[in-house]
Parts: sequence; C-alpha cells; structure tokens
Amino acid sequence: MHCGDDQAGLNFIQKRNSLDNRELGDPGTPSFQVEKYPFFLLNRLVSRYNGVIEPRLRGIGLDIPFWRVLMVLGECSPRGVRDISLAAVIPLSTTTRIVQRMAGVGYIAISESSRDARVTEVSLTILGEEKLVEARAVTAPVYAGIINGVSAKDFNRLITILDRFYDNLTAFENVPAPRRGNNAGT
Repeated sequence: MHCGDDQAGLNFIQKRNSLDNRELGDPGTPSFQVEKYPFFLLNRLVSRYNGVIEPRLRGIGLDIPFWRVLMVLGECSPRGVRDISLAAVIPLSTTTRIVQRMAGVGYIAISESSRDARVTEVSLTILGEEKLVEARAVTAPVYAGIINGVSAKDFNRLITILDRFYDNLTAFENVPAPRRGNNAGT
C-alpha cells in the first residue's frame, strides 16, 4: 500500500478495524499499531489535558506540579510526603522539592508527624485552600467538556478498566527484566 493510494488505504482501514484491538495494541505482534496501544493513548490524553489546563493554572499563579499536590491535599490533609508522592504520581525526591517550593510561597505547612518523627506531614494553609478553590474553578470547565457526551455507565466502565490495568501491572513489579543475549559477532 502506498500512503497516497485512497482505495488501498480504505481497504487497509476496513481490515484494520475488523481486527481485535487487543492484538493491534500488542507491541509484540507484527500487526501492532501505535494508535491502538492504550499506553500511547493515555500519554497522549494526559499530555493534551496538561497542555489545555496549564495556561489556565498559570493565569492563577500555579504550575502543574503545584496543582497536583493541591488536588491530593484537597482530598486529605495533612498527608505525608511519601503519600503525596504516590497519590500524585510524582517521584519522592521531586515531591520533596515541590513541597519545599509550595511551603516557601505559603500554600502548605510542613511539620513532623506526632505519630512517627521520620514522617514529614504536609497540610494546606488558608492560602493553599484558597488557591485550591481557584484551581478547581479554572480546571472544572475543562473536565466538564471532556466528559460531555460520556454516559455514567461508560465513565464507570472506563474507571474500572483503568483500575484493572493498574492492578494487572502488579504482577510485573519487582520482577527483573529479561536479559538480552550477547549475540555480538554472531
């Protein structure tokens, strides 16, 4: 098939659409197609979403990392830095730097845990709570636009499937990757 050949392209698309998308999304198959690979689609979606909300957040003096930490603390505050790191999906060392920056501008307060002195607890300040309200206000219309036309049933199914993918990855954690054979010169 040539890229400019309309009939060949149409036949290719019809054949492609009749195949099982799980096979098309499997990078280990010859029929692999990046647009059927769920992790490509998720990365593309998150990147586009961040690109849309970032200017809105910048307009209120926030960046994406600050927003993520505020949203996590908005669910539960105080929280340990490690817990924030896991919930916000940000490496611990990066989260520590973000928390320090946020404390510097007064959005959060940092204290030692009364239960475990090894744990640094982070809580929203009044200024942080106000900034969270602003952040939610500027990002909520984007969220509403994204889910427009998606039924509650479809939305719930999406969440269930994403949770299943996440849980299925557990089997691959802490398992050494297979080593490539040394075929140099053969």
